[in-house]
Amino acid sequence: MTDVPCSAKGCHREASWSLLWNNPRLHTPGREKQWVACDDHREHLSTFLDLRGFLRRVEPLPDLPLPDLPAS
Repeated sequence: MTDVPCSAKGCHREASWSLLWNNPRLHTPGREKQWVACDDHREHLSTFLDLRGFLRRVEPLPDLPLPDLPAS
């Protein structure tokens, strides 16, 4: 997995979903913001964004390779 924490307030579980959204009052049409969610908060966060007309899509969070860190 990715070791990325869920965006839900107070949640420290590992995220497995990417919620892509855009607030048309603030962002250009091509810009996408991202929240990430664990399985338990995916529906709640998606509904929050969708009710405001911000949600574009929900995708599985890809496994991201760890960046190469300089040797210390």
